[in-house]
Amino acid sequence: MPFTNETEEKQVERAVLVGLSCPGFNADQAADERTMDELRALAETAGAEAVAMTLQRRPAPDARTFIGEGKAEEVKALAEANDASLILFDNELSPSQMSNLEELTGRTVLDRSALILDIFAQRARTGEGKLQVELAQYQYILPRLAGMGKVMSRLGGGIGTRGPGESKLESDRRHIRSRIDKLRRDLEQVRQVRAVQRRQRKKTELPMVAIVGYTNAGKSTLLNTLTGAGIEANDRLFDTLDPTTRKKRISDTQEILLSDTVGFIRKLPHHLVSAFKATLEELAYADLLLHVVDVSDEDWQVQAETVDKVIAQLGAQDIPRLMVYNKADKCDPDVIPFFRPDEGVKISAKTGEGVDALLAAIEKALGKGKHRVRLCIPYSDGAVLDMLHREAQIESTDYAAEGTVVEAVVDDKTCGRVSAYIIDNE
Repeated sequence: MPFTNETEEKQVERAVLVGLSCPGFNADQAADERTMDELRALAETAGAEAVAMTLQRRPAPDARTFIGEGKAEEVKALAEANDASLILFDNELSPSQMSNLEELTGRTVLDRSALILDIFAQRARTGEGKLQVELAQYQYILPRLAGMGKVMSRLGGGIGTRGPGESKLESDRRHIRSRIDKLRRDLEQVRQVRAVQRRQRKKTELPMVAIVGYTNAGKSTLLNTLTGAGIEANDRLFDTLDPTTRKKRISDTQEILLSDTVGFIRKLPHHLVSAFKATLEELAYADLLLHVVDVSDEDWQVQAETVDKVIAQLGAQDIPRLMVYNKADKCDPDVIPFFRPDEGVKISAKTGEGVDALLAAIEKALGKGKHRVRLCIPYSDGAVLDMLHREAQIESTDYAAEGTVVEAVVDDKTCGRVSAYIIDNE
């Protein structure tokens, strides 16, 4: 049965949230109060109501039930007392642990990765987005076929069921791998189309500026404020899944392409990063990254570090970056001691505060002084005209007895090369 990505009218599921912290866990494995709050937001985004939460601390995870059988019984009692049908773990579970916990509690058990995949399945709208989500889901399911049969074969409207149906799970691993290979080939075609689009953008000489940041940092709101893109921007996680690109003139002599991207999050499933590479690799070809952070969130520094890690994972760590400290309208200016104007721009995408300063900073960060010039190029110097078409923004062309009269916007380097032909300069 194919994936179902449409949001259905259904009764809100009640969920118990569970997390485990162990001394040997790294930052991507451990659960704490902050990540549990984020898990609550993820649950609400998926359509569930978090009715109870418990955070377990123990020397090491239990091999069979992850949290230990005693704690598992406690979670079962918590679910019964709160009439919860869903148990969500902030940590990643093995297939056998997930199966054992389901058997012990009598309820659907999902880990953080499965929950995020479910949200992406709800959000995917374009053909490309659906391909990427389907690939990520199959990559998640493949090693879990033995342990997740019951979980992934339920075809109701509940969280965690927007995946391959029972007929798929009855297929052997070879069939699943064949489907993964087909999805990868389809996404490779997407990458080729994007490569063609990038080459066309290079011809126009418009710099690409990509907006990146933690989920719900205000990236879509910023794109709407700058370009009037009109894309939906709500106060919820992963509201934007499919990227949007718009033109924006930031000064009299500079126009850019501004692109929104999917938000990042702590413990983002590596399957998603891999599947969305066709989209996210656009970052590696950008001329500038706008790293948007929500300074009203007390964890903004941890969130910024998470974004930096994903950027490095995508090979875009050397792209010039401009920090954009968003939601400044929610902060007392006296309690933002970290902010230095030479390190970024403080704005409110919602109110428009600081937007002019941001546009000026973008132009400066692109590192090219722009000049509007009027040139007269003798007909004998056709190579100069060819160079201008490659490296400048031609605004008008006329023909006179002395040669071709061109009005163009050029950078510092090109301006020096054509200085002998300038008849008017701004």
